[in-house]
Amino acid sequence: MAESEMKRTPDPQYLDFRPKPKWEYTHGLICSAMLKVWKKTGDEKFFNYAKSYADSMINKEGEIKTYKLTDYNIDRVNPGKFLIDLYKETGQENYKIAIETLRSQMKDHPRTSEGGFWHKKRYPHQMWLDGIYMGSPFLAKYAVNFNEPQLFDHVANQIYLIDKHNYDSETVLYYHGWDESREQKWANKETGLSENFWGRGMGWLAMALVDVLDYFPKDHPKREMILQVADRMAQGIVKYQDENSGVWYQVLNKGGQEGNYLEASASSMFCYFLLKGTAKGYIDEKYVQAGVAGYQGILKEFIAEGADGNINITNVCAVAGLGGDPYRSGTYEYYINETKRDNDPKAVGPFIMASLWYDQLNDKM
Repeated sequence: MAESEMKRTPDPQYLDFRPKPKWEYTHGLICSAMLKVWKKTGDEKFFNYAKSYADSMINKEGEIKTYKLTDYNIDRVNPGKFLIDLYKETGQENYKIAIETLRSQMKDHPRTSEGGFWHKKRYPHQMWLDGIYMGSPFLAKYAVNFNEPQLFDHVANQIYLIDKHNYDSETVLYYHGWDESREQKWANKETGLSENFWGRGMGWLAMALVDVLDYFPKDHPKREMILQVADRMAQGIVKYQDENSGVWYQVLNKGGQEGNYLEASASSMFCYFLLKGTAKGYIDEKYVQAGVAGYQGILKEFIAEGADGNINITNVCAVAGLGGDPYRSGTYEYYINETKRDNDPKAVGPFIMASLWYDQLNDKM
């Protein structure tokens, strides 16, 4: 899959079907996956692919093309994770400057009254599940690599707040968004919550949990809270796994409803969470079978070889959000009618990363 992605988009500036280069979370997701493949295989082409994106987007002075700090868009912070890996490997100073720019964004990033990062400046007072993945693993990784341990308190607070506000104990699932101001049309006027349980939204949070735990100190008082959130996440994921296919629906708790469909990005993210989480002891090992069934389900449901020999992943929700212009309502009809496409990086990246954990499991057997 990694080789196929490189063939589809030889220049990673144009990942995610972009007509023009952009510093974006999806590019960071693919580059992080490529570096993991490089570490597993030792094949330099995967490292070089990720590095070529950094070198095309960051000039010698460390300025990031297309990035604007004052947008306070948490999505733009996600590529900082693979930059830290590149900096550790190469020592290139312009990477370090770019990393510090992203870190400085999060120092001044707008927050809710309880300290939760807004999703974006143009989405005020809102915390989305996606945002935990975009910001928290970067901050945790930064804390370890650049000796800023106090960041762990901020990271723990983000997870605590999203669990406090977005978790629904009745369904054992997490609502996609929460608006502290209750001003958005999509927000429940009493709770501030959006009305549906979107698969990929939960996938972003699930991946964030197991990635943050890689860096979180064993003796930190908030580590146990994060492990408890991961356990709740595992319970919800397994509860709504489709029995026939082994994968998951676009709207998780409405599997039999008209228009709902089995969706590849959420399924890949959940497999990554389950396989990595069990391998590293973050969640109970009983969940490994759900991860295996899910991964095998992905191979059957979504993976196809093209006439050109490339490996494709199909049935991916292209994009989904809340509010904005045109306005996204967060209704069931909204989620099931967003465009689907093949080889979206939000499925390709997590599938590659899930595959590495699946391979590791097989290596042990």
